[in-house]
Amino acid sequence: MTNAHKLINMEKNSKIFVSGHNGLVGSNLVKELNNQGYDNIITIERKNHGDLLNKDDVDQFFCQQKPEYVFNCAAKVGGIKANDTQSGEYIRDNLIMQTNLIELSRLHGVKKFMFLGSSCIYPRESQQPIYEDYLMTGPLEQTNIGYAIAKIAGLTMCQMYRKQWGLDYISVMPTNLYGPRDNFHLTNSHVLPGLMRRFHEAKIAGKPEIEVWGSGRPYREFLYIEDLAKGLVFVMNNYSDPKPINIGTGKDIRIREIVQKVQLVVGYEGNVIWNTDYPDGTTRKLLNVDKINDLGWKAETSLETGLIKTYKWFVDNYETARK
Repeated sequence: MTNAHKLINMEKNSKIFVSGHNGLVGSNLVKELNNQGYDNIITIERKNHGDLLNKDDVDQFFCQQKPEYVFNCAAKVGGIKANDTQSGEYIRDNLIMQTNLIELSRLHGVKKFMFLGSSCIYPRESQQPIYEDYLMTGPLEQTNIGYAIAKIAGLTMCQMYRKQWGLDYISVMPTNLYGPRDNFHLTNSHVLPGLMRRFHEAKIAGKPEIEVWGSGRPYREFLYIEDLAKGLVFVMNNYSDPKPINIGTGKDIRIREIVQKVQLVVGYEGNVIWNTDYPDGTTRKLLNVDKINDLGWKAETSLETGLIKTYKWFVDNYETARK
């Protein structure tokens, strides 16, 4: 069967399933879809027999709800330490969840399926900036290999389903994300929300110094979550190809500089101590975003603006934020 698909935009009343709707990506995507007038969004709750790790639960949900479009935003995610120390859970849970969603979308006739990969699945020593074609051309970063292999498997599964059954399954590769509704856990979060919480609590407690993991030398690219949400809706309506598509800003910054920016936004005036006993992870991973830019989408939010918005949300929601 052909891999070519005619682009068909989601209708405002199309039944759209967003998995992982309580997470950073899913919650902001639901908000963006609502903002754009999509009024038939469905979600699944684990507490109501909606465990994505349970195929029967997912099958029952698809039978009852009959989604037409699926955004697969559900994943077990975390920072360097969590990925490294819980690697078995990361590969197991992600493989099970995504396999259930991909297979049951096929069985229940979903019109279009979007799989979210991650920039961390590109080779550790990849050329910069990273083009989509660089995937699987070199060794992976060892600290997150479990998560990365799971994501590569999901992306490949979408390509093979497209090849064998002609299904309109696509994959996107977001860069590092941050923003409202992030996970601010001190050890299991990604670098930026973890930093924000450390600086905030050190400021409140009047601590003269705080410890930051690593050397601060690596570079990272950061995309504000509301920009990603807009990008996901754009890609769903404007892209259909077996190859993944990158979503990012096309700009990166040293970890040392991002630490300084977060410190400034939070208003912490103490000293930063760098603990080099902790790993840095990949030296650099800047995405090439020519493909999505050529389609007509570009990130809009500057890093400074995004940090200010994120910190305001964190302070306003401190008691209920994930941490």
